[in-house]
Amino acid sequence: MTVITSRLGGSDVVKQHDSARPEAGSISELVGYTLAQLGVGHVFGVVGSGNFVVTNALRRAGVPYTAARHEGGAATMADAYGRMSGKVGVVSTHQGCGLTNAVTGIGEAAKSRTPVIVLTADTAASAVGSNFRIDQDALARSVGAVAERIHSPQSAVADTVRAYRTAVNERRTVVLSLPTDIQAAPVPDGNLAAGPLAPPQLFAPSHAAVDELAELLRNARRPVFVAGRGGRTAGPQIAALAEAAGALVATSAVAHGLFQGDPFNLGISGGFSSPFTAATISEADLIVGWGCALNMWTMRHGSLISATAKVVQVDLEDRALGANRPIDLGVLGDSAETAAAVLARLRSLGHAQVGLRSPEMAERIAAHARWNTEPTEDLSTAETIDPRVLSRELDRILPPERIVSIDSGNFMGYPSTYLSVPDEFGFCFTQAFQSIGLGLYTAIGAAKARPDRLPVLGAGDGGFLMAISELETLVRERIPLVAIVYNDSAYGAEVHHFDADDEDLDVVRFPQVDIASIARGYGAAALTVRTVGDLAGVSEWLAGSREAPLVIDARIASDGGAWWLAEAFKGH
Repeated sequence: MTVITSRLGGSDVVKQHDSARPEAGSISELVGYTLAQLGVGHVFGVVGSGNFVVTNALRRAGVPYTAARHEGGAATMADAYGRMSGKVGVVSTHQGCGLTNAVTGIGEAAKSRTPVIVLTADTAASAVGSNFRIDQDALARSVGAVAERIHSPQSAVADTVRAYRTAVNERRTVVLSLPTDIQAAPVPDGNLAAGPLAPPQLFAPSHAAVDELAELLRNARRPVFVAGRGGRTAGPQIAALAEAAGALVATSAVAHGLFQGDPFNLGISGGFSSPFTAATISEADLIVGWGCALNMWTMRHGSLISATAKVVQVDLEDRALGANRPIDLGVLGDSAETAAAVLARLRSLGHAQVGLRSPEMAERIAAHARWNTEPTEDLSTAETIDPRVLSRELDRILPPERIVSIDSGNFMGYPSTYLSVPDEFGFCFTQAFQSIGLGLYTAIGAAKARPDRLPVLGAGDGGFLMAISELETLVRERIPLVAIVYNDSAYGAEVHHFDADDEDLDVVRFPQVDIASIARGYGAAALTVRTVGDLAGVSEWLAGSREAPLVIDARIASDGGAWWLAEAFKGH
């Protein structure tokens, strides 16, 4: 019995696979059993003739499978699962059209550097006239994924292992093509079992870079650390260094929750920042980005960096250093390794500084760093509810052990800033490609990764209706999700932020849709919310069996254009 240990939401999980594996009669079965042996966590897909055998091989080998209603949904489910579980998610698709249906989700995963394997059939090399024939390798590369394939029966295990290693060790989304003629070939004689894989090697920074960063910290009086996607696995090390250096901590949106509970946590840096958080970061004399791109979103087009501030970026990739703005120091290294090395250097020098970490600062952070504590004018009307009031009340009602997923749109800052999360495995933000419609898919994948938490979705009416076929998946899988639909009967970002005549905006406005009734038709529980009193139904659902998801059709008042998108549209 092979024992494979992985990280699932911060806790050790052991998954066992039979090292002898079920007997593989064909290469497609061999590929499925090999991936199971390597330790992939969950498969999401839509099955056709090209991927029927390999998908069932994975299932027989003990890998859970979720049947999606669309390949695009399956791809983002696998992406979210990988982000929230720390294991490799798998997408299974048919050749040609099955793969093209999944491209937006694959692009999001690739741009986010999520370890995902897209297991897709491909046409036989001789089938030059096949209706399904496309250049799948070129398609994968065009959206930033790595193209791999099963080249022959003899190389099938090695090809599969290479794809898995690339996904895990290089944090890449890999499209692994299985030509149908090779799939059907018999397994060659000999031992084709995958051997044990060494864990990824951590990349330590140079001594010179450690010394230079330590010196910058020694000279700083108002340092702020901002952790991004690449810092999500380095929370304790970054926090320990921040304490020694007197630094405040913050995160990009994708790393939200990493420093939850730290009294010197400013929250999200960028468009979602509270006024206090934005002002505090802009007063820093040293900003250190840990696996963080320091892009226009996280730094508000540079407005959060003062003219005199020093800027440091720590990243695993040289091309990421200084890619979005000038930096004073680029450190090539793993965030955890770098933080630990710099902390050791400071301790060797006897350096310990209070900096900004005073009791007074902790009080100010507690009072003003979250939008929940900021007073706002109530925009509610007799027929609509202020989205801030709605979000604040739901934060109070919903259990704190939650996993929040966010779609894209004018509404998105409300659930992102008002719904608290327990840690970095409580917030799933699939926004690298900036596509609307991924939220429902994201929530399903996140729920499969963390079944111990209440899944919560924040979506607009446009994105929710775009993805609504997967509501049936939620109902069929009995996922107890709370979907908050911020319904303004429009693509709100375009309504509020395009400099256009009212008549031209008719293309992004729609008649009122009764989303609650549609949701009931799928078998979900549903509420229409226009006032705070209407939210009583949420408490009733929470107290019940939760056998069906709850869709909240929230008729929201106009906010005149969200502040975070006003910032974002400066870049377009």
